[in-house]
Parts: sequence; structure tokens; C-alpha cells
Amino acid sequence: MPNRLKAPTIITTHMNADFDALAAMIAASRLYPDATLVFPGSQEKNLRNFYIQSAMYMFNFRGVKEIDLSSVSRLVVVDTRQKSRVNHVAQVFENPNLVIDAYDHHPNSEDDVVHRDGIVVNWGSTATILCHELMKRGVTLDRDEANIIGLGIYEDTGSFTFNSTTPQDFAAASWLLSQGMDVTFIADLITRDLSSDQIALLNTMLESAKTHEIKGVSVVITEVSTEEYVNDFALLAHKMLDMEHIHVLFALARMNDRIQMVARSRIPDVDVGLICASFGGGGHAAAASASIKDRTPSQVKDELFALLYSHINPQQVVRQLMSHPPILIESDHTTAQASETMTRFGLKAAPVVDPKTGECKGILEHQIADKAVSHGLGSAPATDYLMRSNASVPPDSDLYNVMEIILGQGQRLVPVVEDGHVIGVLTRTDLINILIEEPARIPESLLPERMRERNVRIMLRDRLPRELFNILLRAGELARDVGMEAYAVGGFIRDILLNTPNSDLDLVVEGDGIAFARTLAQSMGGRVRAHHKFRTAVVILENGQRIDVATARLEYYEYPAALPTVELSSIKMDLYRRDFTINALAVQLNPANFGKLVDFFGAQRDIKNRVVRVLHSLSFVEDPTRILRAIRFAKRYNFRIGGQTDRLIRNAMQLDMIPKLSGSRIFHELNLIFEEEHAVDCLRQMRDYRLLEAIHPLLTLTPAQENLLEEIEKVRDWYRLLYLDEKPRNWMIYLLAVFNGMPEEDILSVCTRLNLTKRQSSDILTLRTQTNETVYRFKMWRHRGGPVSELFFMLEMLPLEGLLFFMSRYNQEEVRKSLSMYLTQLKGMELDVSGRDLKGMGLEPGPLYGEILRKLRAAMLDGQATCRDDQLALARRLAKDQRYIGLDAAPR
Repeated sequence: MPNRLKAPTIITTHMNADFDALAAMIAASRLYPDATLVFPGSQEKNLRNFYIQSAMYMFNFRGVKEIDLSSVSRLVVVDTRQKSRVNHVAQVFENPNLVIDAYDHHPNSEDDVVHRDGIVVNWGSTATILCHELMKRGVTLDRDEANIIGLGIYEDTGSFTFNSTTPQDFAAASWLLSQGMDVTFIADLITRDLSSDQIALLNTMLESAKTHEIKGVSVVITEVSTEEYVNDFALLAHKMLDMEHIHVLFALARMNDRIQMVARSRIPDVDVGLICASFGGGGHAAAASASIKDRTPSQVKDELFALLYSHINPQQVVRQLMSHPPILIESDHTTAQASETMTRFGLKAAPVVDPKTGECKGILEHQIADKAVSHGLGSAPATDYLMRSNASVPPDSDLYNVMEIILGQGQRLVPVVEDGHVIGVLTRTDLINILIEEPARIPESLLPERMRERNVRIMLRDRLPRELFNILLRAGELARDVGMEAYAVGGFIRDILLNTPNSDLDLVVEGDGIAFARTLAQSMGGRVRAHHKFRTAVVILENGQRIDVATARLEYYEYPAALPTVELSSIKMDLYRRDFTINALAVQLNPANFGKLVDFFGAQRDIKNRVVRVLHSLSFVEDPTRILRAIRFAKRYNFRIGGQTDRLIRNAMQLDMIPKLSGSRIFHELNLIFEEEHAVDCLRQMRDYRLLEAIHPLLTLTPAQENLLEEIEKVRDWYRLLYLDEKPRNWMIYLLAVFNGMPEEDILSVCTRLNLTKRQSSDILTLRTQTNETVYRFKMWRHRGGPVSELFFMLEMLPLEGLLFFMSRYNQEEVRKSLSMYLTQLKGMELDVSGRDLKGMGLEPGPLYGEILRKLRAAMLDGQATCRDDQLALARRLAKDQRYIGLDAAPR
């Protein structure tokens, strides 16, 4: 990344930074004088303006896009240690030998990074911690530094009124005064008069506030909603706390597309930092906040109640509720033996453990084991088809952790582990029986077998072209009129949530999909192409928009790698047949529920965590092309392949599933990969899984091929930015690179495996020959210093794919300049003379026309006939000089 700044040491903080975070960064810069400050941004407008107008210039902050993150060897994080809160520098954590220093005043969490140096103490602010370190080292601050650092301390201690304030905070402020801190400056920013909008919102907060008695503790919850972001919502919550003498407050505000949660606690019974951390936020026991994007206010409130009931004086622990002793399956048992054991004891799932160590390897579901046996895989080890990660709890854990795993993550049972051994289990049935008598409300977002209550209508309206949004509205109205339920599904919904353009519209109806497609086409003036075997249809509108319509169905596979057999089913079963959770989303279109998001399998969570996760453990056995799709999606969205999904891919590779696929299906997936922006990364991942050699033993990815493919990617991206009409066949360019240096008979062998047509195979070989010949002629032309026209006629004979491959293969400046000039200038130059002009001179139509026009083009390109008059004059001379042309012709 030549245009990005090399930064061996960077200092950064959490997203949505507050004054304490900004202050801590500036203080840390005095401890690390050579560090680069990377500010992640803030939602508080006053802080953003302050930062832009002052701090950016004074302290030389950088945006993360300006930094070459691969160059970072030391990461200094302040005011947080949670990895999930510094996603803007997530790439840095992959750097080898990375050293992390942390300065933080928040309590420990499971998501904390492992740091080598730094200071973590429970003081009122992180700025205080750094002040004491600066004092120790005898550092002198200037007035601007003292003011900004002081601002952080005043804000996070509530001007020394929060019960989290410590003597060290006062000592730090005293030192800052000696360094020139201006308390008037601090007061102007901390103590501000409320605007009329803020006063109105505060009134609404007071009116909507409700007090709930939760296990003897009074908790006030207030909810407001506003279309626009309101500055200093935390300030309003703090004022409400003071005005009403509240001990525990949770203020929830829906602003734009997210919910802001601000929490304050004046009693030790409620740790608001711990509760906000469960929503992806942070803070400490007395003051915390969270910004929640993927849930409705109702879902947030329900989950908040469950957390409060769990964390306030929890009365029951897992040890009192678990079933014991558990029925276990030993990891050296076969899948058939495991299925028999679960049948005997009537189990829907069971833990699989190491017979020697007792370590839990995972959970095996009875349904999956039975299905594997039906596929003839009963002799495979029981560990091959464990689904999901092995989430377990200790016996002293509280109930909410179990709810999170069973209801939130969909794990059928939770092993209870003590000293490395499974001593009991809590099943879904156990949990339901407990919750019948449990007064705590179950979070709606964790309820099993239900659609999530999130509505994305506004997101659809804002992120889709108007024409596409209207199609969805019309489809929903038609479905209502004919008594069906219609849904937009799959990757179309995934990309809306990711805010990625995608006009490939897929609809599913609970009813006759083909009949619905015909109704839709008639309504919108389109035509229908039906596929009765799969009960699907394509509606093609006059503007070229395609709408795929399917009947809600469940697919099952008669044998591994087979094409699917289709049965009618519901939308849930239709989504379950899909490949990955992120593609198993739907949005209801019928007017009564338009925009309601359907997420049975945790796709929103996986999108948030940036992970590709397969829906069931036999997915790659039933359709091995999903392995290539997993790689393609992971690289397209910069996601990772989940741990269990990775293991299942490797298992499918060991079972030698790829050779069972037809060449056409493999080539189809490869063709899609070659269209991706990060195709080379996909090929690297395929090599790591040994997919290339599984497709054909002659397919490799050597360092030389990698370098060539990387150049192809650069050239392809450069060509795309030219916005020319002609589009290259990317698969051909990439295969030329993969085939580079390979004998012709080996190329034909690979082409045969991929089931390429004779025409496609011939095109590849011809293009390779043409490119090599052009390379030779180009070198001779450059050596002679030949005219521009010769370059034009030389390259004119080479297809676009060959030109781009040529440019990639010979990464020399002169070559790039010449080919660039041809593509961007020469190729588009038109003569001012045509055959009509030659006919007007009295020449008979025939081969002479082509020869004269070629001579004219050469003269134009070489600067000898640049205007119409010069070209006409030259054409007349050529028509009279038969020896020059080399053809016998005469005017009439």
C-alpha cells in the first residue's frame, strides 16, 4: 500500500469515543512520542466539532484509512481493552509479533486483549491513570494538553460527583492545574445550557419513566424515540438522575437506525458496565453506555429485564438446575454407535467427550447422526459431525448464560463442565421447565422457533433504488390479493443489511411460485420463464430487471453431491435448505407485515461477528460446491470461516467429495470466484484447503503464479475504472495465469475435468498462442522504435483478455504505457473518412476499400493525416498509385 502511512506504533481507543478516550490518547502520545494517533470517531457532535477544529490540527490525528495497518508492530489502546470495541483496527491483530499496551479503568471482560505493558486500575477515568504516569516521568504539558486531558477527567467523574471518583482523580486534576489547565475552559464544555430540543426530550424522558422493583432494587427505565440524533443524550440521563434522585437508571433512545442506551447506578447491587457490555457497549459499574444497531426497542428492553433479573442477587445457579449424571458419547465411537446410544436413551443431542481426559469435544445432534448414517457415513467418527462450537458453562454459572447459549445460539443442550469433565447437562426442555416458574422475562431476541421482530422497512426504502423498492411493495400487495405469503430472501437481504448494492431479487412464496410469477409479470408488464421441475420461475421486466420467484420448499439430497430433490414446505424449511446462515434471511412483503425480518438461524449475529457459518453439519457432504461458496463469501465481505465450518470443510475434503462433483458445477463456482474483487485470496484459501489439487492434480498455486495473479487483479481493477463498454471474460484471464508454463496436453486435461466446451478449450489455447506471438512482435517493435500505427495493428488482433494478461505478465513501465495508450486512446480513434467517401471518388467497392482505410488509419495514428482534408487527399493519392497499394484497381 504505497500511498498509506507506515506506522510502527499507533495509539487508538474505542468507537464512539468520549472526552476521556480523546484525553487518554493525547496523554499517551507523551509516553509514546513516535506513535501515530488514530481516532475512530464519535457520535457526539460537540466532541466531533471540537476534535475537527482543534485536536486534529494540534495533535496530528490520522484516520484509519490513512495507515498501512500491516506496518504496525505496537498497538496502544486506551480507555478500553475489549477487542470488539476497536474493530476499526481489527486487521492489526493479525500482524505477527504484535505488542499490545493497554491503559484502562474499566473492569475485566472476556473480550479483553492480552497486553504486555500498560496500566489497568479502577480509577475514575483513564486520563487519570495516564496523568499519574506522566507525573512519575516528570513530563511537562502545555496548556492545550492540560485542558484536553482535564476535560476527560471532569467528564468521566461527573466533575468529581460520581461515586466512582477516587483520590487519584483529584490528585491528577491538581497536577493539571499546575500545568496550566483552565477550569473556565472545562466548565464551558462540561456545564452547558440545554437547547430547546434537549429540554423537550428530557421532558419526554421524565414522562415515560417507569420504576420496576427487581429483587428488591428499584430500577428506572425510560424510553424515547426521535428521528434525528440528539447531542449529549448522556447529559440528559445524568440530569434526570439528579432531578429525580434515582439510584439506577437505564435511558433508551431510538435515534435513526440504532438505540442508544445510557446507564447510571449509584448502588453496588447493579453493575451497569457489566450489563451494557452484554449489548456490545462498555463502561464501569457506575456509568456505562451502548449503541445497539440490530434490535428493536422492545427486544432491547426485554433483554435488559433478563439481564437485570440475572445479575441482581442471582438466586439459582446451574449446579442446582442441571441433569446429572449425563449420558455421554465417547469420541472414539462411530456415528452409527452414537445414533444408537441417543435412540436408546431418547436423546435429541449428547455431549461427545474424550474417553481418556473427559474433555468435551462438542455436541452431536441425533437428527444429524441419523442423516449421516442414511448417507452411508455411519462408520465415520462421531466427532466428524459435531455442530457449532462447544459452548459450556461451569456449575456456578447463572441462568442467563444458559439462556444465551440455548435460546440465543441455538445449541440444543449445554454441558456443565468442572475440572475439565462434563458433570451434567442443561437441555432446552430443562430450560423451558425452569422458565415456566421464573419471573424474569425472556428476551424476545432469544425466543426459539420465532421470527425476530426487527422491521427493516426504512432500511429497504433508503438503501434500494426506488424502482426496486416499488417492486417489493407490489409483490406484497399481489401476494395478499391471491392469499399467499411472499418474502424477499437470501443474498439480497444479506446485502441490504451490509449496505452492499445487489439488484438480484429473489422472492419466495408460500404457495404456487409459478402462478404467482405469472400474476406478477402480468401486473408489471413482464414475461415469465418457468422451470416446472424446481417449481421456480423468472420474471423479466421491460427494463431488464430479473425477479426470481420460487415456491417455498425443502430440498433433500438422495446421495452425497447429488442434485436436490424438491418438496413443498414452509418459509422456515426453505431457508434451512440454504448454504450459510448469512444467506438464510427473509423479509416479509405482505402489506400487514412489510419489512419484517425473518431470521431463524442467527444470521444477524453472524453478520455482526463477520463469520460465515454453515447451517448444518452435513452441508458440505450433500453439496461440496458450498466449500467454494464459503470461501467466496468470506473473502468478498472480509468475514472469517467459523471454526466448526472450517472443520466440516476439512472433513469433506478427507472424504474426497470434490471428485464426485461434475466439472460444470465446479467451473460455475470458479467462474463466480474469478468475478470477485479478491479472487486471488479465494485461490489461496482453496490451496490451503487442498481444493485445487482435489479438482485436478495438475492445478497448483506456486509463488510465481500468485505474483502473476496479483498483477492480474491490479490490471483488472485498473481496467474497470476506465468504464469502457467491452467487458473481459475474467475466467479466461485467470485460467491463462493458472495454465502459465503448463504443457498443452495438461491444459486440455484440466479443461476436460472442468467440462469446458471444445470452443472454450480452443479459445484458451488460441489466446495463449496469440499472446505469446504478440509479446514477441511487441519486443521487436519496441527494439526498432516502430511507429504507433504498427503497435495499433499488432494489438488490434489480440482479444481484450489477451491484452490484460499481456499487461499483467510483463510488469514493465514501457509495456504498461503502450498497452494503456492503445486501450484508452488509439482503440477509440475514428477516421474522418469512410467507404462512402471512397465510393464518391469513383472507386468500385471491394478489397481496395479495406487497404486504403488501413493506410489512412496508419497515417492518422502516426500524425500524418490528422484531419478530414488530409485523409481525403491521401485517399486520392492512394487510389491512383496502384503500386503503393499493391492491388489492381482503377477509378470509373
